[in-house]
Amino acid sequence: MNSKNVYIETFGCQMNVNDSERILTMLADIGYQPVAAPAGADMILLNTCSVRGGAEEKVYRRLENLAALKRTNKRLIIGVGGCVAQQEGEALLQKLTCLDLVFGTHNLHLLNDMVLAAERGERRSETAFIDNTQRLDLFPPVKGTARVSRYVTVMQGCDNYCSYCIVPYVRGPEISRRSTEILDEVRQLAAEGVREVTLLGQNVNSYGLKSDGEPTFAELIRQVAAIKGILRIRFYTSHPKDMSDELIDCFAEIPALCGHVHLPAQSGSDAVLKRMNRGYTRGEYLNKILALKAARPGIAITGDMIVGFPGETEEEFAETLSLMEQVRFIDLFSFAYSPRPGTGAADLAEDLSREEKQGRLERLLSLQKRITLELSMAYLDTTQAVLVEGEGRRPGQVSGKADSGRTVNFIGDNSLIGTLVHVKIIQVFQNSLLGELI
Repeated sequence: MNSKNVYIETFGCQMNVNDSERILTMLADIGYQPVAAPAGADMILLNTCSVRGGAEEKVYRRLENLAALKRTNKRLIIGVGGCVAQQEGEALLQKLTCLDLVFGTHNLHLLNDMVLAAERGERRSETAFIDNTQRLDLFPPVKGTARVSRYVTVMQGCDNYCSYCIVPYVRGPEISRRSTEILDEVRQLAAEGVREVTLLGQNVNSYGLKSDGEPTFAELIRQVAAIKGILRIRFYTSHPKDMSDELIDCFAEIPALCGHVHLPAQSGSDAVLKRMNRGYTRGEYLNKILALKAARPGIAITGDMIVGFPGETEEEFAETLSLMEQVRFIDLFSFAYSPRPGTGAADLAEDLSREEKQGRLERLLSLQKRITLELSMAYLDTTQAVLVEGEGRRPGQVSGKADSGRTVNFIGDNSLIGTLVHVKIIQVFQNSLLGELI
């Protein structure tokens, strides 16, 4: 089989990163090898995100650039997958003549056939949702990886229908993967040298709740922690309403479960949370945070926040800022609201201009920058257990993550990669820490 080159650009969340890794595993079966740049690629795939309007616009701009590349290389295959593909479907092929294939979030299993068809000059779009029984067989494990930390998909889809969110429409209803397959994959990764796994799902802590005979998410974490060779466990992304007492107890009882949790709040205002259909109040969210901090003192909290949701008043925005002060997120992914087609909030009247939304976002970012730096300063002169993942940015450095998820760079030999070492923090930056190997 002749070797061909594929270049993948991934937009959006960790789920898309994991999907791209699975795509590379599948494409290897038909002779494609990954390359690090578009130059010299026989095929370019964009694995896309449509959760935010800006992310979707970025994909279209990128496709315009690739169209020029294809004009100079008629045999180049260009494909789009992920959430934008699921949302737009056949219309993408009609809009963009440079495209050869469009595959949705339920259609990775068809990709190899679509690529072989594209090699024959056929253009195809596959974006049909398939039922949950079929989907259970569509989680092939990633193969041939030589990395310290890996993502493992445990569930897909979402049933919450938050009014701003397109995920249920492009990822489909929730389905939990079979626990036996998850555990087999983690065992295989551990045998290959993986020491940290991150369990992934759009609403990961609802794992197993809708599946007879499967463990709860807390029980699954305990089973993963028992696998020899796995030193650390993380998970993304949690919904506050499904952060159970059983799961919170895991932070107190399982040393391998890292002292970091990503728990999106989206707003600090009860009125806005109700319009968002989030299913919890500000007080209920704060109670979860207090319980997490009690279970694991010093736990690092990250989250998501939306500003400028339809109807958000200045007073409601101030409640978001005050929530940030109470929780003290170490990092926050924050966005100005943008309507997504087909969602419950898409038709709501917007009272704020783009400039007003941007002004609120800048105020939020300024506050978060201060909080992040204050929390990071607490690491100075402390000793952190760091799982070394690879080379650092500067010559002679290696890099890894502390239990909290903060990136730590320090002078060290590459032989440390894959080991857990103790590092004294000697300098603090906004997004990373500089350490000294003990």
